[in-house]
Amino acid sequence: MTGDPYGQSAYRAGAEAAGAYAASAYTAGADAASADAAGADAASSEAQAGYTPRGRYGEETERTYERAGFGASVRRGSSPVLVVVDLTRGFTEDAYPSGADLTGTVEATATLVEAARSARVPVIWTAIAYTPAEAEGHSVTWLEKAPGMRALVEGSQAVALDPRLPRRREDGLVVKKGASAFFGTHLAAALVGLGCDTVLVCGATTSGCVRATVVDAVQYGFPVLVPQECAGDRAQGPHDAALFDIQAKYGDVVPLSEALEYLGGLPAAASAAASAPASVPASDSASVPASVPGAARTDAAALPGRSGG
Repeated sequence: MTGDPYGQSAYRAGAEAAGAYAASAYTAGADAASADAAGADAASSEAQAGYTPRGRYGEETERTYERAGFGASVRRGSSPVLVVVDLTRGFTEDAYPSGADLTGTVEATATLVEAARSARVPVIWTAIAYTPAEAEGHSVTWLEKAPGMRALVEGSQAVALDPRLPRRREDGLVVKKGASAFFGTHLAAALVGLGCDTVLVCGATTSGCVRATVVDAVQYGFPVLVPQECAGDRAQGPHDAALFDIQAKYGDVVPLSEALEYLGGLPAAASAAASAPASVPASDSASVPASVPGAARTDAAALPGRSGG
C-alpha cells in the first residue's frame, strides 16, 4: 500500500487544528507569556470549581461526545484504595530530564493521603525504576521513545519518592517498568486482596502514567476517581487533554474537596474518628525507606541539597 500509511497528512491537519485552537484559546489579544499566565489562572479557577470541560474543545466536540453518550458518573464504593502514581523526584523536580516542578501536585496529594489515613483507606505508591542494564540497553522499548527516562535507575535519587510526601511502613509499593501501574505488576491482585471497590488515582504524569493506570483500572473492573489538583504534568495542554479524556470515558475527575468529602463520609472514617489512637509522630513516617530495589531513602535527612521542585 502506498500513499500515507501512517496518516501523516491527517496528523498534520490535526496539528494545525490544534495549533489554531491553542492560538484562539490562549493567545488571542496577548503575547505568549500573558497567555500562559491566563491559562494557569483558568486552570486554578477550574480546579476550585470542579472539572468542567464544556467549551474547551468547541461546540462540535461537545456534540460529538454527547451523542456518543460519554461522561456519565461512576459509582463510589465503601472500600476505596488510593493509588499514588510515580511522584518520585525524577518526576516532581525540574532538575531531572523527566521532571517538572510539581510542588502543587505534591502538596495536594499529601493532603489526600492524610485524609485517606484518617478514613483507614489503604495507600499504594508506585515508582518507575530500571536496572542499569535496562537503562543503558535496548530491552525496554519505551526508553527508545523516551530516552530522558533512562535516568530513572534503581538506587538513584531520581526514583526516590518525593520527601514531602507522607509515606508510612504499612503503605504498599509497586515498582514498574511501564506507564500503567497494572502492567506487569501485582497491583490488581493487591486491590482484590484489599477488598477494593473504588480506586482513587493521582500522581504524575496526567497524560502518561496516570491516564494509563486509570484506563487499566477500569478494565480490571474498578470505578475510578481522579482528584484534579492531585494530578500533574509537564505542560498544561497534555494535562487538560488527559483529564478531558478520563472524564469522558474512564472515571470521574473531581475537585480535591469532593474527594476529601467522599473519604470523610466513609463508614470507616466515622469509626476511626471515634477510636483513633494518638497520631504517629512525623519522624516515624519520614524514616521510611523508598523500598525500591537499591533505592535511596526518601527522608529529608538522607537527601542531598534539592535543586528543583
